Amino acid sequence: MVNGGPLLVKNGSEDVTVKHDGMVHPNDGNSFYYGWVHKRNPRTFAGTDAQGRTLLVTADGRSTASLGLSLKEEADVAMSLGMVQAMNLDGGGSTTAVAGGKVLNSPSGGTERAVGDALVLLPARKEGQ
Repeated sequence: MVNGGPLLVKNGSEDVTVKHDGMVHPNDGNSFYYGWVHKRNPRTFAGTDAQGRTLLVTADGRSTASLGLSLKEEADVAMSLGMVQAMNLDGGGSTTAVAGGKVLNSPSGGTERAVGDALVLLPARKEGQ
């Protein structure tokens, strides 16, 4: 189980569901919507392509080298990568990609952050192991 949302792509079509997923707060003067949905931030998202392959994407942000993505831009990137299903995952300062014990991106806080959730992929076990 992975904490995520909102949906970005559904059945091959862009489907950013921020209102349905409670990301629009009518009484806050749009500050939450602007800061989290519309504004560019570091983002992490996952999806599958038409062949059933899983794609994981990390987009850095909040720096002069990387601006990040809005949720709409994130959905556009997912579509450009051929994703037919995609969902936003934890982002912001938690956006970190690690493989083989090495951080592969530039976390916005400068270092890897201790977080309460992670998506961990392990090699498939061979039959009999």
